[in-house]
Amino acid sequence: MSNPDADPWASPLSTAAPDEVALLDDPQEWSAFGKPCTSTPAGADAQAGPWESHVVLDGMHCAACALTIEEALRRVPGVAEADVSAATRRARVVWDPRRVRPSQWMGAVQKAGYRALPALDALAREQRQRENRKALWRWLVAGFCMMQVMMYAWPAYQAMPGDLTMEMEQLLRWASWVISLPVVLFACGPFFSSALRDIRQRRVSMDLPVALGMLITFVVSMAGTFDPTGPFGREVYYDSLTMFVFFLLTGRWLELRLRDRTAGALEAVVNRLPDSVERRAEDGSFTRVATRRLQAGDVVRVLPGEAFPADGRILSGGTQADEALLTGESTPVDRPEGSRVTAGSYNLRAPVTVEVLALGSETRFGQIVALMESASLQKPRLAQLADRVARPFLVAVLLAAVLAAVWWWPSDPSHALMVAVAVLIVTCPCALSLATPVAMLTAAGTLARRGVLVRNLQGLEALAAVDTVVFDKTGTLTRDGLALHAVHVAPGAGWGEGEALALASALAAHSLHPASRALASAAQSAAVPADWTVHAVQELTGAGLVARASSPSHAQETILRLGSAAHARVPAVGGDAGPQVVLSMECEGAAVEIARFVLSEQLRPEVAAAVRGLRAEGVAVELLSGDRAESVQRVAAQ
Repeated sequence: MSNPDADPWASPLSTAAPDEVALLDDPQEWSAFGKPCTSTPAGADAQAGPWESHVVLDGMHCAACALTIEEALRRVPGVAEADVSAATRRARVVWDPRRVRPSQWMGAVQKAGYRALPALDALAREQRQRENRKALWRWLVAGFCMMQVMMYAWPAYQAMPGDLTMEMEQLLRWASWVISLPVVLFACGPFFSSALRDIRQRRVSMDLPVALGMLITFVVSMAGTFDPTGPFGREVYYDSLTMFVFFLLTGRWLELRLRDRTAGALEAVVNRLPDSVERRAEDGSFTRVATRRLQAGDVVRVLPGEAFPADGRILSGGTQADEALLTGESTPVDRPEGSRVTAGSYNLRAPVTVEVLALGSETRFGQIVALMESASLQKPRLAQLADRVARPFLVAVLLAAVLAAVWWWPSDPSHALMVAVAVLIVTCPCALSLATPVAMLTAAGTLARRGVLVRNLQGLEALAAVDTVVFDKTGTLTRDGLALHAVHVAPGAGWGEGEALALASALAAHSLHPASRALASAAQSAAVPADWTVHAVQELTGAGLVARASSPSHAQETILRLGSAAHARVPAVGGDAGPQVVLSMECEGAAVEIARFVLSEQLRPEVAAAVRGLRAEGVAVELLSGDRAESVQRVAAQ
């Protein structure tokens, strides 16, 4: 690949170290930002079939930029497909390793005036942070200078004829020129650099007419400042220029914030896999290695609170797993020795040793991530229409500006140029190509933060014609996890509800089980004092907790049990109110029940209003769930 620093068509934004890009030609690095298009058996040659890679792009701002990058990629021999999203600034590239390498098609992007980086979490996050800082600084400079220039322009607007002397008016113009220089030289930098790149590449984008309008306005105003008696000395437009730049940068900064929030919501799901994991070596010891270095057949140790890095089978130990992301059910699932575990689910109870069976895109979690990445690159029908008309529209705007200037030039050159600027500026919001995809991706990001994964952005357009809504229960109508519904103290036990809850929470604080966390959270929010001292807490998988406890009001140490009725050694009591956790105390070899805690899924507070609103709009509402029938009936009744 040629050196981009020596390429006359490359912009400063697109320069990158060739050695760093060449490192991506190593087949071991391809899986970090892509996957094979077809599944290959273990040990097979990674270069035997096409690959699908995802990259983030730097330097693009509109649909015309996306079309330019797509065309540059598709012209590279060996690149079969290229899809670029102007809203997310990401690209999906399908390429043949037998004909092309990543450094070559990334080099084509650089020659087009942009920069491509592997869609690694760290790189993407660093790029977003860097763009946000630059955008914020430009916005602050433009805002400060705009206020100063408006202050200098105000006397000219308010003064009556003869109130301002020629010397005073000229002084205000010079002051406005000086204050406008940082806006033109710094705040307008992205627009001018993008326009210069377009001119070199002989193409048009949204930044070209905007930059021309800024430049013409500044040059005309500067001519009026240096030569007030000349053809352009009647009026200066520094206030309009700085205000326009400030408003335009405000829109771009808000767009960056929306894109950053959307990407962060998607990353929150993608980043469930741990960065590293303990892998067993040949001598039986465990060493921590990067998750992407794992291979099928490796044996790893997963600690409580960690996510399983791959699909596998438990070789030793038993635990419970939180598989809410994969199944939608918040209730933990027992995973004894010999059972299967899935990548992305959380280990809740105890350390387990797992044999790796499937990795990456072959896992169920990998399929979910692939669907999310595919959705982020999809172009709805309205966005595709905007892409098709973007370039013809820009060419028409440029021609209209030239014709307007030619028409007015004989009578008033200054007015002719300002008319041309007015025509150019109608393209500045870029709403033609950015409003639709940004709105779609903002909706997808908001839904992702609330646990709803959008597989197809086209579905958002179809929502207007929906006549029936079918809700899932867990995680959609209910909050994640369990909540304390009621406390039933055993008659004659001599305990109050607050005391029983405090004692149960003292045990529950030693467990990661959702039921234990619900009890601990309820006691904490109720600020219940606890004068019992609990120690030697043990957790029995699938049963509950057992501990020793002492209190100033009890002379002897006692044994407490918290969990199922069988674990507490008391009779089970039926009921459809929800799952129950029993707290008991051993006295003289017999178990005495203290209290039963009824847990339930907590309905989201906005659910009832949402259902009423849908029904008021004539939309039928149904509930569909794979949970127990009594749980579904209880939520439906609420």
